[in-house]
Amino acid sequence: MRNLRYPLAALACLVSLQAAAHWQWLDKDGRKVFSDRAPPPDIAEKDILERPAVAPAAMPAQTGASAPRLGGVDKELMERKKKAEELEITKRRSDSEKLATTKAENCARAKRAKASLDSGRTLARSNDKGEPEVLDAAARAAELSRVQDIIESDCN
Repeated sequence: MRNLRYPLAALACLVSLQAAAHWQWLDKDGRKVFSDRAPPPDIAEKDILERPAVAPAAMPAQTGASAPRLGGVDKELMERKKKAEELEITKRRSDSEKLATTKAENCARAKRAKASLDSGRTLARSNDKGEPEVLDAAARAAELSRVQDIIESDCN
């Protein structure tokens, strides 16, 4: 047990040296700031009141670009957000233009089909087997109703 005292005392001294590694500086409002990390790069050299006596190996050196940003705006992030928003707006416009084009084509087809159905001529269509079948009055009315629904939905 006695042999362990000296290594433990030496270890305690090393830990206390590590804890003593702190920074002290004045912030932009004149308040003292205590930290185990280096001050941000915007703090003037004259405002740094105390530095660690020995720079610990575990503490990374923070200079310029590697120092964390405590405030302000990240320009790269804002640019990426702006580009993403612009792409989303462009995609929405493209999708709405495609939808409008499709609706216009459907409207034109439905109007032509309605004109054919209203003409009173005999009309035929292919059944499931591919054979032609003549539309009777009930089938003509059903087809006219379907075409009218398409016109109402797509021809606004």
